[in-house]
Amino acid sequence: MNPKLEISPNFTIEDIHKIREYNYEMTKNMSTEEMCEYINNRAKNVLKEMAEHKVEKAKETNLTVISPD
Repeated sequence: MNPKLEISPNFTIEDIHKIREYNYEMTKNMSTEEMCEYINNRAKNVLKEMAEHKVEKAKETNLTVISPD
């Protein structure tokens, strides 16, 4: 079960606590290998979202994005 993490638009200290609690709940019963895989997969998703956001932002400002790959 993956509970939905809800963060306020103002991003408060309570949100940081929610994120920490969420991460703990998601990983508390994982082995070291499972936790590494979980973290790496989440990191890949974040990097993908950041790259997509960068392209969208560049389109908004009419800039060319050069991929670091």
